Amino acid sequence: QVQLVQSGGGLVQAGGSLRLSCAASGGTFRTYTVGWFRQGPGKEREFVARMWWSGGTYYADSVKGRFTISGDNAKNTVYLQMYSLKPEDTAVYYCAAGSSLWLRLVDVNYWGQGTQVTVSS
Repeated sequence: QVQLVQSGGGLVQAGGSLRLSCAASGGTFRTYTVGWFRQGPGKEREFVARMWWSGGTYYADSVKGRFTISGDNAKNTVYLQMYSLKPEDTAVYYCAAGSSLWLRLVDVNYWGQGTQVTVSS
């Protein structure tokens, strides 16, 4: 059973940056597609970014060019570096892992506990 533990997040002004981390235990990230989702106030959970350990990343249009997903095999950890943050990025962010290549919501097998990111204007 894989457990995902997130860290990072917090309050930042618009234009600032934050980095989220997601560490896996009880298994290895390398066997899964990994990624990030977010859920804003009153909104449904939405896809943010995903990566394959063999190479390749994919981003939602709303974050493309501002967010970067990366991973560290040795630390069994995935990161989401967020730059040029906007108030509309305010949400609870969740890391996720799944067996499917595409990591849609229905494909997620494991979720992190969620971490709040608040961007003030």
